[in-house]
Amino acid sequence: MFTDADEFSAPAALQLAGVSKSYGSGPAAVPALRNVSLAVPQGSFTAIMGPSGSGKSTLLQCAAGLDAPDQGRVLLGETEISRLRGKALTRFRRDHVGFVFQAYNLLPQLTVSRNVTLPLLLAGHATDAVWLEYVLESVGLGGFGERKPQELSGGQQQRAAIARALITRPAAVFADEPTGALDSGTARQVLDLLRHTVSELGQTVVMVTHDPVAAVAADTVVFLADGQLDGSLSGATVHEVTEHVAYLGER
Repeated sequence: MFTDADEFSAPAALQLAGVSKSYGSGPAAVPALRNVSLAVPQGSFTAIMGPSGSGKSTLLQCAAGLDAPDQGRVLLGETEISRLRGKALTRFRRDHVGFVFQAYNLLPQLTVSRNVTLPLLLAGHATDAVWLEYVLESVGLGGFGERKPQELSGGQQQRAAIARALITRPAAVFADEPTGALDSGTARQVLDLLRHTVSELGQTVVMVTHDPVAAVAADTVVFLADGQLDGSLSGATVHEVTEHVAYLGER
């Protein structure tokens, strides 16, 4: 699944090759990523873990086209997004990338259906009513389309945010601490939903989390330490993930 190669390999949903990123300049520059290479298969669920400052959020931002690497290449689907700039990058993100954040970012004046289809509206694309209904049903919000966000629970609002991420049929969905603001029971429902989007919809999900319980919902957990890959685990238990995190940077 993961490679240290500097060139792209077989087709995958997401590939990073030799990606480095620093913030600041000169002697004050702070490295966030150091020559990171990985490949994420299509239709998989990957969790990224690491301590604060390990580079996991920067990795997610570079992978999703929210930030540009200083060095290296990023391929999302069949597009090398690290080469895109300006309006071309904005259009690509809008049409081919799904985002789910800890804050739901729903507009209170819009219905659930309008919030979910907002990316299509902004892109000037027509809404496929059948696909919208299917997505809402898939995330457990069938019959909730005309409600406003304030009429939903926190878990239902996050479900609406996930539906919005899915509506454009993206190459990948990137989730940044999607369960961070939820209680444990609701968090489990959201993780089960992300798993459902992978197993039933064939979606690719990449999730940053600090929570080992959330991480083990994924197929594979990738670990970062000091901006570098520090191993991965597939099919791991909470204990195994917790133990791996405890020794990050010491291998």
